[in-house]
Amino acid sequence: MATMGRANSGPAYPERFYAAASYAGFDGSPNSNTKDIASRFSNDVALILYALYQQATVGPCTVPKPSSWSPVEHSKWKSWQQLGNMVSIEAMRLFVKILEEEEPGWYSRASNSVSEPVIDVQMNHNSNVEPIIENRNSFAETKIISAENGGLMETQDKDVVSEGLGSIVVYDKWISPPVIGQRPKARYQHGAAVVQDKMYIYGGNHNGRYLNDLHVLDLRSWTWSKVEAKVVPKSVESPSPVNIAPCAGHSLIPWENKLLSIAGHTKVPSETIQGKAFDLQTGTWSVLNTYGKAPVSRAGQSVTLVGTTLVIFGGQDAKRTLLNDLHILNLETMTWNEIDAVGAPPSPRADHAAAIHAERYLLVFGGGSHATCFNDLHVFDLQAMEWSRPTQQGEIPTPRAGHASVTVGENWFIVGGGDNKSGALETVVLNMSTLAWSVVASVEGLVPLASEGLSLVVGSFNGEDMLISFGGYNGHYNNEVNVLKPSHKSTLQSKMMEARVPDSVSAIHNVTNPTRDLLSEFEVGHEGKIQEIVMDNIDTGHQKFKGEETTERIIATLKVEKEELESSLNKEKLQSLQLKQELAEAKAQNSDLHKELQTIRSQLAAEQSRCFKLEVDVAEQRQKLQTMETLQKELELLQRQKAASEQAALNAKQRQGSGGVWGWLAGRPPQNADNI
Repeated sequence: MATMGRANSGPAYPERFYAAASYAGFDGSPNSNTKDIASRFSNDVALILYALYQQATVGPCTVPKPSSWSPVEHSKWKSWQQLGNMVSIEAMRLFVKILEEEEPGWYSRASNSVSEPVIDVQMNHNSNVEPIIENRNSFAETKIISAENGGLMETQDKDVVSEGLGSIVVYDKWISPPVIGQRPKARYQHGAAVVQDKMYIYGGNHNGRYLNDLHVLDLRSWTWSKVEAKVVPKSVESPSPVNIAPCAGHSLIPWENKLLSIAGHTKVPSETIQGKAFDLQTGTWSVLNTYGKAPVSRAGQSVTLVGTTLVIFGGQDAKRTLLNDLHILNLETMTWNEIDAVGAPPSPRADHAAAIHAERYLLVFGGGSHATCFNDLHVFDLQAMEWSRPTQQGEIPTPRAGHASVTVGENWFIVGGGDNKSGALETVVLNMSTLAWSVVASVEGLVPLASEGLSLVVGSFNGEDMLISFGGYNGHYNNEVNVLKPSHKSTLQSKMMEARVPDSVSAIHNVTNPTRDLLSEFEVGHEGKIQEIVMDNIDTGHQKFKGEETTERIIATLKVEKEELESSLNKEKLQSLQLKQELAEAKAQNSDLHKELQTIRSQLAAEQSRCFKLEVDVAEQRQKLQTMETLQKELELLQRQKAASEQAALNAKQRQGSGGVWGWLAGRPPQNADNI
């Protein structure tokens, strides 16, 4: 029997912001209810709310600095001016978020709040949400993938509304969001990466055919579109474009303003790993030119970004030979290095998962060989260059290969894969600090989440992380998108998960209370972006955010950190320039050495040719010598035969002369010499 759950949708933006502003005491004028606001909130919170309200309703601060010396007006102006060019919707969302931290139940207590439509959600095996109308916008149906035993597990108060989607999203549950646009062709063994709220999908395998198309999913509007990529020429001397061959089993890594495609199988295999880069600004593909000894070509490897290097482990080469070698590609110098590790490495494997922890430890889980699948966990220390096999805690996942993984803080989420018999139904998570496993969610049947060769990335929506899977193969090829919002948070209070904001400067509100640590960091750069970093301790409750630093101290801290960042940036630029110069010199030296090597090779070839001719001459002379020796022997034989003949003739003459004397004595006449 189906049970009914009630979901509060709440107003969307900007109505939600105006309701929050009205509740907080802002009526639209710059000085609205100042005393009431100051009495309800601490000074720094009141200043932040004021600045965000002004930014959302008026825009960037263009008001001149107050001439009269009023600490309050001066602080308000500085707080507003500090937000720079932040867009209105960001200011609205941050305003509401801060208010919710201050007063979690503000909306239910708001006297003038927007009426809350209630949606009945069928929570049975085929649970789904009917389309709803909100702010005159109709949203498509959103499916909720059923959990084990055909129902959704109870989520208590964690059910939330995903604004902009118009659909119910629960923690630790896979849902299929209402995507629009032309979906990519169904595939597996593709590459996926997220850059600035966009998920890119490249290549893959469909019915045994390798693909080289590039698609992008906008994670704000959930709209698919195909990227019409261009290809840059090899060089000025060779204007013909490079060949971007279709591939599968590769890895797609975001780096700076590019997407790097590393390794993978192609129709015509190469001898070594090939890399290519897609420039997100120019929309062009180019080939990565690397130095050093590149690893043998492969697919099904793991490629992990650690700082400015890529760590490549394992995979299967074009001859189906399984590998367990470890290589590093320095992305600044584009130089390959093979790691000579100690300890017992994982057995050769492909289609495993790897993750980095604390920028030092490379974790490798699962994978398969030609005969079996694994569920072992190995750790490689990038400082000690040593393999180890730690003891795992909790219920160890079943053996699998072809699974996908992603990290959120210290939690390593693993989805899908299979053991050649069935797909893995559980989404599991490993706490990389305690090495303890736990099950996050479970699905049933031949769903894409129980596929091999699917992709998994982490995105952000309304300030919360979400796992996004795409594609896979479980008897048929898939092109579905599924989303899970994890409830796991980092328990390391020193761990800050922040997005990169170019040339930004940050000021930090440090707050300490017994049950929750909340760190809000404001970064203002040339784009006027603002970033909030929250560190939660999930074992503690929630209390109100009480600031202890004044706005003046925040601004002072901001300026100090800005100077430090600028100094650090200048040092990095100088060091980068020096490295580029050294690289240019090394390239020039390498070119000279290459020319010298070619000259030496030419000389060596000439010497080899001359030596060969000499060897031929020597062989001919040896043959002549052997012929002369044979003739000499024959001459000696003839000479001996001649001597013997002459001796025989002499003896005959002597006998003839002796017979004539006796004949004369006997009275016989001598014979004529001509009758002899």
